[in-house]
Amino acid sequence: MERSTRRVKKPIGSYPRVRIEGGGRAVVSQAGSVLPVETVRKAGLDTGISAALTPWRKARAVHDPGRILLDVALAVVLGGDCLADVAMLRAESAVFGPVASDPTVFRLIDTLAASGEKALQAVRSARSEVRDRRSATGEDGRR
Repeated sequence: MERSTRRVKKPIGSYPRVRIEGGGRAVVSQAGSVLPVETVRKAGLDTGISAALTPWRKARAVHDPGRILLDVALAVVLGGDCLADVAMLRAESAVFGPVASDPTVFRLIDTLAASGEKALQAVRSARSEVRDRRSATGEDGRR
């Protein structure tokens, strides 16, 4: 029995680039998220977290576990208080691109939680590597 699934041309990874321009078009309700998204990208935290969570990526996964975790963090930054609040990102696909469904987010968090300290250490190591790399180049953000 074949399982019918929609084919996706490429896996979903980083956030799309956002341009700010005035032109009378509708305003994005989560425009305040541009700064944290660009900070994550500029620091390399998006690629660092994605690389660290590669062991938890399913073989045919569409959504990158690192991106999912960053989406959850961004939802918290924007005022969310539960995993389902990634829906506010999903509602602004022009800004955030494709965002994982609630069941996908919950499955990843369950998987990471089941891994215990191993997953937590992977995230900590990625953060530390990014911080060390930025510090070594004089871009640690301190003034």
